[in-house]
Amino acid sequence: MKFTNLGRTGIRVSKICFGSLTTSALQKNFTAEKAADLFAYAIQEHQINFFDTAELYGNYAHFRALLKRVKRQEFVLATKCYAYDRKTAQQSLEKALMEVGTDYIDLMMLHEQESEHTLRGHRQAIEYFLEQKEKGVIRSVGYSTHFIKGVKAAETVPLMDVVFPLINRRGIGIADGERMEMEQAIHEQIDRGMGCYLMKPLGGGHLLEEYPRAISYLQKEFPETVIAIGMQSKTEVDLNVRSIVDRVWDRDEEERFHFQEKKLKIADWCVGCGACVEACQQNALGLKGGKAVVLDQSKCVRCGYCAKACKEFCIKVV
Repeated sequence: MKFTNLGRTGIRVSKICFGSLTTSALQKNFTAEKAADLFAYAIQEHQINFFDTAELYGNYAHFRALLKRVKRQEFVLATKCYAYDRKTAQQSLEKALMEVGTDYIDLMMLHEQESEHTLRGHRQAIEYFLEQKEKGVIRSVGYSTHFIKGVKAAETVPLMDVVFPLINRRGIGIADGERMEMEQAIHEQIDRGMGCYLMKPLGGGHLLEEYPRAISYLQKEFPETVIAIGMQSKTEVDLNVRSIVDRVWDRDEEERFHFQEKKLKIADWCVGCGACVEACQQNALGLKGGKAVVLDQSKCVRCGYCAKACKEFCIKVV
């Protein structure tokens, strides 16, 4: 495993971050024991030490179970929340500490920030987290974003340590512009010394058929930056380590990975705009009850057109 410093935080992390949304009830709904076994495998067999979760995922129990298998100092835990004032920030932090069973969080982030204006609206929460950082309860503070304006907003909060943006070779999920604009915004923050790790390298699963190109794109554009990727099996862990860290393409392994059963899933925050339905040339999608639905999984060819059209990033392959 290769490691890098997370900006100026002093936290050393693996070049792969294990995104745990995949194991949560929002996607594969692993039991705590099953998830912990997979996390422990990633740590013990491949030295992956960086894990990303969120209050929304509801899977803190997975990490509590992990602590039965490894020592707390063997992994770096990042979590995210929607806290907006001191009270909700305290509640979110205490929930994470209690449910994980730890006395500190390595990286506490605000979830899905859009711009300097939303960061300003969460100022009290940021101040609370920074106070807890001074006390050693939190090691670093940051936020995640799908917005170019969100990445640029880091400059308005000088004490923020880490930004966690969305980027992939097709720009799937970028909410307010094009891929090249997001690339520039990310590079600007890295040059400022911000800690940065990258989400959605496969565009929520829509770039699975382009896996080598999707990973190579990030390796060339952001060679020193950590890639966060969801994994649901030891096979996927093995493949991602070889591809992202060792840069070795195993065609047979990749084919086995592709042929695992994966389905299109539309999140419940869909606003029913119909953009995905119009973009789907296979007639796999439709609208029912004011929401987009998958009419026929067998018709989906994972082209990614629906995901590109969705401004809410509701559509994933899981």
